[in-house]
Amino acid sequence: MPLPTDDVVTALTEALPGRVESEATNIAEFTVDRSGHESAGLPLIAVYPESIEEVQTVCRIASETNTPIVTRGAGTGLAGGAVAGPGEIVLSLMRMNRILKISQDNRLAVVQPGILNGALNAALQEHGMWWAPDPASKDISTVGGNVAMNAGGLLCAKYGVTREAVLALKVVLGDGRLIEVGHRTVKGVTGYDLCALMIGSEGTLGVIVECTLKLQPLVVGETVTLGAYFERLEDAAAGAAAITRDGLVPAIMELVDLRTLEALDDFFGESISRGSDAYLLVQCDGPDSHATAARVAELLTMPGSIVETTTDPVESARLVNIRRNAFPALEAKGTLLIEDIAVPRDQTVAAFSAIREIEAKYDVIIATSCHAGDGNLHPTFVFQGEEVPVHIWEAASEVFALALKLGGTLSGEHGIGLLKRRWLKDELGQDQFDLQRQIKAVFDPQGLLNPGKVF
Repeated sequence: MPLPTDDVVTALTEALPGRVESEATNIAEFTVDRSGHESAGLPLIAVYPESIEEVQTVCRIASETNTPIVTRGAGTGLAGGAVAGPGEIVLSLMRMNRILKISQDNRLAVVQPGILNGALNAALQEHGMWWAPDPASKDISTVGGNVAMNAGGLLCAKYGVTREAVLALKVVLGDGRLIEVGHRTVKGVTGYDLCALMIGSEGTLGVIVECTLKLQPLVVGETVTLGAYFERLEDAAAGAAAITRDGLVPAIMELVDLRTLEALDDFFGESISRGSDAYLLVQCDGPDSHATAARVAELLTMPGSIVETTTDPVESARLVNIRRNAFPALEAKGTLLIEDIAVPRDQTVAAFSAIREIEAKYDVIIATSCHAGDGNLHPTFVFQGEEVPVHIWEAASEVFALALKLGGTLSGEHGIGLLKRRWLKDELGQDQFDLQRQIKAVFDPQGLLNPGKVF
């Protein structure tokens, strides 16, 4: 017989002593995530499993009592996908943070989902390897969260998003069953690729409890970093496009606009902008880094541009860190709605120009940074107050429509979560939208896993 819903807390407490928390002051943090979205109230309880078996126990009890589960890592997501509300179980995976295996022969690591991205790479460095996904939050985001969101970052153009760095997963379904998807072999085409389906599923299909990751050997050669200042944003975007057109693949190519530069000036207390309209950060690594950097400098040298180059590791790290602090710098100016569109790389210039027109039309502040190597833009709306004003959402809606018009997508790396679900059908169309909901129902027929997110 199913347990009464009122007995969920008792059932979890008795089944997993020392793993649960229901005090309001201790679970309030789960009502928000990095997106800033806040749920209507406190979740029912938080559970901190330390093994796959304990995750299975949580899911079985949830299934028996028809209680929703919100899986949670570090809460660094920007789409509201890890926000929990009344009547929901928070399944925190932060205690499942061990490295289970590192194989240099196979260039893979097997890890629990709660390990931090930065901590993993610190450990891998001793073995001459690294894991390539590089979100801006890498020092505080979990590997499981990276996988669940198919996270991107600064290095995607050269090293790919998270999907390209995952070989296999262990996943607990909503009813407690454990499945293994993917392969530890280099090749594997048996059946449907359910591993790829799980990556980026935002906690709606299953709970990722173990990750087998594809590793890269440490990059050899001197790293060269270039900073280019431009009088016109369009010239900076055109310079980035020229680099790609020339067949060059820098490790990092990041573009920030005037709004972002001004915020960085204030944040760091120095003239990051140098009075320019846009800044392009390019970093070249590998054995051919110097030749690549020299060609990049040629392409970026144009009327109104200043190009500087450094091989000093400390200065390079400082320049990259400035880019990583774009969002904190903007946060100091007000509340943020951080958006995440992607367009074909040859449409980046058009996207920047149109975003400026939308900014003027709605009289709003839109600070835009861009992973220029892959066409992923982050138009960031800055406003005062806690609630997103209606006219901000109207402007954001035009930005999303712009992305689709240019042949792009609503989200390059942040996911759909709560914040973009109303526009999902605009991109997918009715038939694919229905099909995706049917897939969700196959894996989670009770609809208990992260309900209300994505769809």
